Amino acid sequence: QVQLVESGGGLVQPGGSLRLSCAASGSIFSIRSMGWYRQAPGKQRDLVATITSDDNTHYAESVKGRFTISRDNAKNTVYLQMNSLKPEDTAVYYCNVVSRPTPYTRPYIYWGQGTQVTVSS
Repeated sequence: QVQLVESGGGLVQPGGSLRLSCAASGSIFSIRSMGWYRQAPGKQRDLVATITSDDNTHYAESVKGRFTISRDNAKNTVYLQMNSLKPEDTAVYYCNVVSRPTPYTRPYIYWGQGTQVTVSS
């Protein structure tokens, strides 16, 4: 089992910045990818950004140029630096980790509990 602990959400004014963190712990042999998704009220959960074990990144078009995803492999932690925030970025942000508990098992998908990001004046 893998536990994900998220932090860094909160209330920020339009144009402001926030940094989200997600630390993974537990039965981890290797992490294939880490990422962030978000879900606004009444909407589906959408991908925000992902980063693979070899640092390949992928961003949703709506956040390109404003958000940066990074990871610290030694700490099994993924970060999301969010700049130039807009009201439409308001959502619950969920950490996502794809990892293998042993060399002999398939990858599993794990989700964090979610952290609220509210962009409002």
